[in-house]
Amino acid sequence: MAAKTPRRRLRRVPQPLNGKRLVVTTGEPAGIGPDLAIAAALRDWPCELVFAGDPALFAARAEALGVAVRPAAWRADGAVVPHRAGTMPALPVAVAAAVVAGRPDPANAGYVLAQLDAAVDGCRDGRFAAMVTAPLQKSAINEAGVPFTGHTEYLAARTGAAHPVMLLVAGSLRVALATTHLPVAAVPGAITRPSLAATLDVLHAGLRDAFRISAPRILVCGLNPHAGESGHLGREEIEVIAPAVAAARARGIEASGPVAADTAFTPASLAACDAVLAMFHDQGLPVIKHAGFGRAVNVTLGLPIRRTSVDHGTALELAGSGRADPGSLFEAIALAERLG
Repeated sequence: MAAKTPRRRLRRVPQPLNGKRLVVTTGEPAGIGPDLAIAAALRDWPCELVFAGDPALFAARAEALGVAVRPAAWRADGAVVPHRAGTMPALPVAVAAAVVAGRPDPANAGYVLAQLDAAVDGCRDGRFAAMVTAPLQKSAINEAGVPFTGHTEYLAARTGAAHPVMLLVAGSLRVALATTHLPVAAVPGAITRPSLAATLDVLHAGLRDAFRISAPRILVCGLNPHAGESGHLGREEIEVIAPAVAAARARGIEASGPVAADTAFTPASLAACDAVLAMFHDQGLPVIKHAGFGRAVNVTLGLPIRRTSVDHGTALELAGSGRADPGSLFEAIALAERLG
């Protein structure tokens, strides 16, 4: 799988922030995750940042980038201390094998997962208010013999969450997914009335509780072109999606649809809703990437912890080059700070 390359530099840190302690996982050590983390460490933040990973790796990557940071083991003293530029408090996790920028090694798959485990544990025991994740290389984890489909699924299993929902945010645009990392051929069978009911419940609660929208309006996409064209292009809308929307409305959720995706993402439709529920990964993500690549944020709803992430991949070809754009990580940190 080709690495995705982030673009467009963000010039400022979004405001306001509220002074929480966040843990940032640095992801695939051969990718741009360490570079992005170092970029975040090089500026002041009103929140406290702790970086999960190997301090020696951070020091070596900073040297390669020609910047000065001071990685050191984080010491919790109870008080939240705003981050100061040049410091890099680390939640230490040791790499298992030597790291070469741009060349993932399956031997370090355990290192990547150990970062996530340490961050989850810290969020669950109250040391951290939220976790922010840099990109990882799924192929390297799978090549190590570990079944892994993505952060969302792993964190759900790790926290015992029954039904996580992936929500992408770019400014006022919010797009949730009814299914995530599935082959397209498997999507129709994965869309059921119970699964849509659970997704709509989690999305409604997340918009209300995390984003503080008192009465969220959710626009639901159809699966087929033209939302099935009254059954002529597919019956999922008639037999599954419309009944699920009607049942959600009966539960007090302001949901509407199903509508054709090319209608859902028009300006007028977006102005009349707080989030769009897309039926599959590549129905919703291209819109988000077009609208805000490099500044969009991935939020996982339905977990017992708060988690945000960058909207791009490991960009292996940029690792250690100094050309990786940290904008999405900055946005992910800022959004994690603002979420309720």
